Amino acid sequence: MISRVTQQTISRSTLANVQMNLAAAAALQNQMSSGTKISKPSDDPSGTSDLLRLQADQRAATQYQRNANDGTAWLSTIDSTLSSSVSTLQRARDLAVQSGNTASMSPTGREALATEIDSLKAQLMSLANTKLLGRNVFAGTSNAATAITVTPGTPASAGPPATPATPATYAANDVPGATVQRRVSADTTVRVDASASAVFGTDTGGVVDPANPSAFALLDKMAAEIRSGTSATGDLTAIDARLSTISAQQSAIGAQQNQITNAQTVLGSTQVALSAQVSSVQDVDLAEMILKIQQQSVTYQGALAAAGKSLQPSLMDYLK
Repeated sequence: MISRVTQQTISRSTLANVQMNLAAAAALQNQMSSGTKISKPSDDPSGTSDLLRLQADQRAATQYQRNANDGTAWLSTIDSTLSSSVSTLQRARDLAVQSGNTASMSPTGREALATEIDSLKAQLMSLANTKLLGRNVFAGTSNAATAITVTPGTPASAGPPATPATPATYAANDVPGATVQRRVSADTTVRVDASASAVFGTDTGGVVDPANPSAFALLDKMAAEIRSGTSATGDLTAIDARLSTISAQQSAIGAQQNQITNAQTVLGSTQVALSAQVSSVQDVDLAEMILKIQQQSVTYQGALAAAGKSLQPSLMDYLK
């Protein structure tokens, strides 16, 4: 059976082909101007799925990098604070050794030693209450205003009735087991805080605990001994124990800093790799795109030329 082909059929087919070539050229021009191969999911469903997954991975890596940077700030702050605390206690130790000569010192000289120890305690208290972005670095997850709460002591009273002096107490506000963590990968978290009770010791009602001596109660005891004319050399063991504990804390902080530094290196490489993968899926190849546009232009010009040959004017065109 022979199909009947009319001039109208040829016109429709030719114009449809021209339009199709024009649409293809427009799509290529759109990709070229936007620089991306995927402007809507229907452009490449499989590529869109890969792109969404890669972009989610990029967002996660960016968040991990922010967490690592924040953790670095915490650990750097704690490390410098611990270094300053060691220097402060070393000076207190020197004064304790110097107090071995209190028997030959004048009351003015003993008071000068005790006053310096008091100032060292105030300096150490300021270090213990160090904050970063409004949060105490030695108080863990506690929302207390300070890492150490001080309850002032009271002097003795002759009465009546007579009351003995009560020492100042220093309570650490960190919550045992509640630490500040920063997630630096899908399966890795790093502790970025330090415990006030572990660093500065505990105070049981103003009594120095030999197993974990409170640095503040210890300095109070030293100052009181020197003012009374007693040598503070007996406190050297407690000072050395506190210095040893702080040094151990510094070592732990250093290990945590190394862990975060390694995580930042890995995250940097991951972000570069993800960017390259996203580019391979989404971005156009400039040289390839120029070649395609040139080929499509030739095809379109050919379609127009073919249309000009096949769509010859008829008598009806002139009668219009």
